[in-house]
Amino acid sequence: HPAKSGIKVIDFGSSCFEHEKVYTYIQSRFYRSPEVILGMNYHTAIDMWSLGCILAELYTGYPIFPGENEQEQLSCIMEVLGLPDKDLINRSSRKRLFFDSTGAPRPVVNSKGRRRRPATKTLAGVLKCDDELFVDFVSKCLVWDPERRLKPQPALRHPFI
Repeated sequence: HPAKSGIKVIDFGSSCFEHEKVYTYIQSRFYRSPEVILGMNYHTAIDMWSLGCILAELYTGYPIFPGENEQEQLSCIMEVLGLPDKDLINRSSRKRLFFDSTGAPRPVVNSKGRRRRPATKTLAGVLKCDDELFVDFVSKCLVWDPERRLKPQPALRHPFI
């Protein structure tokens, strides 16, 4: 039926109000924000990260960051976005799981023997997309630092939307 949307947003089982953070498990792995992976404080910016991941997947048909576990998840993110700032790493309560004492990422090899390397892919290349507004919108959702990530109100005013 033309009046019905083909996309449905579902599964709000772990959702909570910003002042009621009650879950230790939050966000499905493929859509999990860096601050959650790194054990940092989080807020609504995690939802903008997830939105960027979902839009990328809707466009390509595949998860943009298909990590087999949290270590590889962060490696997938670094492969496209490069390394996070040292300040972000230093604020992480779980940094030793992902980075060595110099701040270099710990090597991660997945079940297929693949090792991902930071900054070896571009977002536009991964998306295989030449729509500059779409790539710009997704890139502003997928920013390491949650304080610099696109916020909901400015997102609504973005030319892509």
